This record gives sequence, structure tokens and C-alpha cells, in this order.
Amino acid sequence: MARKKIEAIAYLRTSSPTNASKGLSADKDSDKRQRAAIIGFAAANGYTIVDEFYDVVSGSDPIDQRTGFKAMLDRIAGNGVRVILVESPDRFARDLAVQLAGHDYLRKLGVELVPASAPDFFLADTPTAVLVRQVLGAISQFEKTSLVAKLKAARDRKRAAGGRAEGRKSHQEKRPEVVVLAKQLYRRRLSLRGVAAELSRLGHTSKNGKPFSPQSVRNMLS
Repeated sequence: MARKKIEAIAYLRTSSPTNASKGLSADKDSDKRQRAAIIGFAAANGYTIVDEFYDVVSGSDPIDQRTGFKAMLDRIAGNGVRVILVESPDRFARDLAVQLAGHDYLRKLGVELVPASAPDFFLADTPTAVLVRQVLGAISQFEKTSLVAKLKAARDRKRAAGGRAEGRKSHQEKRPEVVVLAKQLYRRRLSLRGVAAELSRLGHTSKNGKPFSPQSVRNMLS
């Protein structure tokens, strides 16, 4: 029996519409070359391409500022596709930090990013990749620690002023990373129940192990 093909989405990027259309740089016929590489890789490795998205942006632009990329995430949220194929790592993003940050962001959403030219690129722990990941992790931890410190300072100010500062902790205090993810999912136009279901799929649930209620999700977004 033939093996069922894995559904995937093709993602293409070029830095200049002028260069791509007139062939004034290495981006000449870039979309055709990228598409051919992705299609060839998909055919040889058991993937079937169900959609394609394209951005004309600098390779250093963060992925969350790309119109095509955001549209692709909306498409993924609606159909369950969990693989993105790109021609090469630098077509996804030219800067290593952006590459790794983008890959880690997709991984947290349960999406696999596969470059046709180097399928194991994001799995290899080169010294540079490890260093960049450590720096990104340190920044993330710093942001979380700063947030906790700000919330504590606010409680201390309220307590000093005679207000009620204790009580049940908010989601922002208990799970700041889940709140960030919930907001990202909601920006993809998912309903409150849809956000709760996607959080549950990614391993984030309430204390009893069930998906968050719509009201809990609403509280995260407020």
C-alpha cells in the first residue's frame, strides 16, 4: 500500500520585487527557482504541497512583521497542516538569529520548518546555533523575570497604599508564556474556544488537565 503523503505548505521569500521581476541580482527568477526546489524536494520525500505563500521582505525582517507569513499561519490554524517547506534557511530568513527565533516560534506552535537544501539544518546544534539559542533564551527569561518584578512592585505599591494586593494570581503572573501564546493565537482570528483548543493541543491546560474555559482565555487576553 502506498504511503500517505504528508501535507505541507510552501513558503517563498525575495527581498525586492524589482530585482525578482527584472533579474537585477541573485534574486533573478527567485520565485521560480524556489518553487522548483521545494516541489522537487516534496516529490522525493513524501510531501504534497497544498498551498503557497510569498513575502517580498528583507531577509532580516522578523517573521511576525511579514504579511504573507501571517496569512500562512492563519491558513495553518484552519486546516491542521503542520509542515512548512522553504528552499533554504536563508530564504526563510537571512539572519541566523531571525532563522532560529522563527523556527523556535513555529516549533512551539507544533509546526515543522524544513529547508529543501538542508532538511536537518534546524536540528543540528552547531556552536553558533547553540550560542544564538542561548542568547535568545536569556532574553526571554529576562523579559519574564522583568514582568514578574514589575507585577510584584505594583502589588507592593498597592499594599503600601492600603489596597488589596494579595489573592488569586492572574494567568499573567502564573503562566506569562501561555498568555503570550494565547494572544498570538487570538490574533490569528481564532475564537476563544479555538484558542483554548490549540493551547490544549500544545500541552497548556487548566489544573484539572482540561482545556481552558473561554472565560479563562478572555482573562488572558485582557
